[in-house]
Amino acid sequence: MRIVDYLDKGASLAPGAPCLTTDGQSVTYAAVQAVSVEVAAALSGRGVRPGDKVAIISANDPLSFACVFGISRAGAVWCPINPRSEAAENQELLELFDCSVVLAQAAFAPMVERIRANLPMVHTVVLLDGEERAGRADGAAGADGILTWSQFIEAGAATPTSALDRPAVDDVAMIVGTGGTTGRPKGVVLTGTNLETMTAITLMAYPFGERPVYLALAPLTHAAGVLSFPILCLGGEIVIMRTPDVGGFLTHVQDHEVTHTFLPPTLIYKVLGHPELDATDLSSLQCFWYGAAPMSAARLEESLTRIGPVMAQLFGQTEAPMMVSTMAPADHFRADGSVAVERLTSAGRPAPLVIVAIMGADGELLPSGARGEIVVRSSLVTPGYYKNPDATRDASAHGWHHTGDIGYLDADGYLFIVDRAKDMIITGGFNVYSAEVEQALMTHPDVQDCAVVGLPDEKWGERVEAVVQLLPGREVSPEALVAFTKERIGSVKAPKHVHVWADLPRSKVGKVLKTDVRQELARGVTSPG
Repeated sequence: MRIVDYLDKGASLAPGAPCLTTDGQSVTYAAVQAVSVEVAAALSGRGVRPGDKVAIISANDPLSFACVFGISRAGAVWCPINPRSEAAENQELLELFDCSVVLAQAAFAPMVERIRANLPMVHTVVLLDGEERAGRADGAAGADGILTWSQFIEAGAATPTSALDRPAVDDVAMIVGTGGTTGRPKGVVLTGTNLETMTAITLMAYPFGERPVYLALAPLTHAAGVLSFPILCLGGEIVIMRTPDVGGFLTHVQDHEVTHTFLPPTLIYKVLGHPELDATDLSSLQCFWYGAAPMSAARLEESLTRIGPVMAQLFGQTEAPMMVSTMAPADHFRADGSVAVERLTSAGRPAPLVIVAIMGADGELLPSGARGEIVVRSSLVTPGYYKNPDATRDASAHGWHHTGDIGYLDADGYLFIVDRAKDMIITGGFNVYSAEVEQALMTHPDVQDCAVVGLPDEKWGERVEAVVQLLPGREVSPEALVAFTKERIGSVKAPKHVHVWADLPRSKVGKVLKTDVRQELARGVTSPG
């Protein structure tokens, strides 16, 4: 299936049903289909052909998301660009992806204009909220290929119907950047088959009723976007929040009777700390996905009580989107209804259409309980990195996709991720997995979030150090946190020092940036900001 086929499937069920809802205003499936046809025609009118790359730079917005389906209907490739990234980073991605058209909200037009001189392949920039939608009247529209929305749509007025609904080239649906946190970013190619597998797994592994209501607070450029596809298959409604406001999130769940939603752990922690949580009616929720980073077992157990027995884990990566392993809400509990605390640190079981194994350093597959690299086989897995055969070859060594995560499978088939391979700390000859230390720290009642890294040490080779962010209004000494951790995991694994920071450095999607933490500590900065 192409991306647009998910929209068309939903429209076939009820064209007049609400498809995208924002700020209290709903747009029907038929109306979103009409926009997608206009966008496909306009792209064709600007010379875009199947296989060409089209970028979208936008915050969460219904028109921007509707354009995704127009790109797909034209047979082109969607390249989501995070608007919160720096201009240089976005320039690098646009160049890497060979983008020829950029659809951007006017708020990001200055950034696009700054980098455009270095992007000779970009021949068209479209302002999604141009003069007629946002009062733009500076005369720039139409100059040097910069078009307002109305000018863009007019470009497709003469496009013949035969130019629409084109198939994708080699099944390529989108190209997604890896983020570049460990060097130059790579472009992950995702095919229609990859997304169809992800969608099928989602519908197989989690509870769904008729016409689900999905709340998208997290960026539609990332997990929140692709999780919309199974919702569309069922003719469900997607409620889009423009800004990540936790209080607004709770209000939206209650007012729209939301059945499905997704948040990374950092935002779930904020939900748990919100004063209105316990007074909010969350009874409509069937499935509250969490993922993108490890979640504290202590906070997860709290979520199961205060948010409800609806928490649903997913584990994946850009190269194998979302669904390498899954844990449905029911799997968080034992048969007697008690919380299965022994599973809360797992990533669930391998998804129905995915084979997961643990591989040793020489390519041998390891038995249950042994720790090694998590490797995957599935139609979920990317065919490779765009124009990067070396990286593709390395990631698929021995005939398996290599995730870069260290973990093990227990006797019941649950997958446990103990660390990223690059984050393992070797101290005094012992392997210490930073994720294990972080889980111990997160059980402290005053800790909101933390990061554990290894630093060079003359005596130990590497020493374990931690930074923590406390809950608002809480106080606890670093020494007390060190002692607390030693009691739980022993002195070898416990951090030599704990630093209390007001906040932790995070990526644009909320992940803690351990590289930045490590650099700050290596420079002797114990409390930045």
